[in-house]
Amino acid sequence: MRDRPSGTTIHQLGATARRVLERAELEGIELIRFLYADHGGVIRGKAASRSRLAERLNTGIGHTVAMMAMNMLDQLQDVEHMGPVGEVRIVPDPATYVTLPHAPGAAAMLSDLRLPDGSPWGACSRTFLKDAIAELAADGYTLVAAFEPEFTLGRRLPDPSGGPDRLVPVDDSLCYAGTGFDTAHDYTIKLIRALETQGLHVEHYHPELGPGQQELSVHHAPALRAADNHVLYRETVRGVAMRMQLWASLAPKPLADQAGNGSHLHLSLWRDGRNVFAGDDETRDGFIGGLIAHLPALTALTCGSVNSFRRLAPRMWSSAYAVYGPDNREAAVRVCSPLGDTGEPNLELKPSDSSANPYLSLGAVIHAGLDGIRRKLDPGAAVNVDPDTQPGRFQRLPSSLDEALDALENDEVLMEALGPLRRSGYLAVKRSEAAAFAAQDASYELFHHLRVF
Repeated sequence: MRDRPSGTTIHQLGATARRVLERAELEGIELIRFLYADHGGVIRGKAASRSRLAERLNTGIGHTVAMMAMNMLDQLQDVEHMGPVGEVRIVPDPATYVTLPHAPGAAAMLSDLRLPDGSPWGACSRTFLKDAIAELAADGYTLVAAFEPEFTLGRRLPDPSGGPDRLVPVDDSLCYAGTGFDTAHDYTIKLIRALETQGLHVEHYHPELGPGQQELSVHHAPALRAADNHVLYRETVRGVAMRMQLWASLAPKPLADQAGNGSHLHLSLWRDGRNVFAGDDETRDGFIGGLIAHLPALTALTCGSVNSFRRLAPRMWSSAYAVYGPDNREAAVRVCSPLGDTGEPNLELKPSDSSANPYLSLGAVIHAGLDGIRRKLDPGAAVNVDPDTQPGRFQRLPSSLDEALDALENDEVLMEALGPLRRSGYLAVKRSEAAAFAAQDASYELFHHLRVF
């Protein structure tokens, strides 16, 4: 092995970290990316070289606090305690180490943002989810989750009129059509193999409604792993496409006149090894009641971009009303039928997409559901029709990011859960994005979202 700094030896590391070093050596890894999700929903990070990995597993990599005040346009916002003075560390979780098949010679780990003394930083989104999981555990529960993402596969081409680049889909196939399978076949097989290599076990795949639109879901996992998986999924979907001279976008609405890309969130709640959504109606109803009560505010975190609200409209199968119902795909919360005799019931939150920071999104969902359980919130009657067919009867979800942020600021439970530093940073970043895109035309907005997500 290469020489390591005298301050850190392999014997001083835990067993999981030592295995990371051994794997990096055996697999010829040169760069290890320490990844995190910021308030703009962007996946960012820094990379350690293999020669310094033993040290960086302990210390992390130095990072300015200002990055959590950066929006998706790389515009730094004026947020107290997130300026030019101050330092955090990007500290990787060795248990999340994966090689990156789409980037030979590289690996990645999901990371926390910590203060120099090693304590949690108040703006770290992964810590927010960890804290939500701990609060759930204090009441005796664990959450199992899976994101169900859609994305558009195409080519990024210059606009003939000189405007922003365009995304041109790989096909114009129909929903679930055999031609859609065939057109995207080579890409899909490479993507599946890349995901499986990283421990993301693929469940289903099909060509979706819009031109070039794909849906590929991975197996559920405990809450933190589910969010980590979604970060790796996003990186891999785009990385595999780039290696094939393609472009994949998980943006909610990369093409204004086509179907939007959701990332529906599937949830089941467990206690003492039992799925409490299977028979414990009081707990299930309380959890749903919490989601319904907090949904206007939740959308600011689960649908975290200006572009999200092009998708969240009636008759789009994306849910535009704060209602729930069994197998109702126009309800914000769908109570899913189990698959087969051994299937487990779960809830599907439909106002959710991949422009959201998955740690903030899932953490907020946990806080909302737990609040409903604790207060025994009544979700009301299940809705078994398209809610848009009964005007005025049901609460409409926010129709813009600004409106959702207003709801979030007025939601005491979620604001308290976020904490002062995290909420001030998030609100500043998102308000700035809303203002920046309001000052531009639609093509500017679409381009920047398809470029980033």
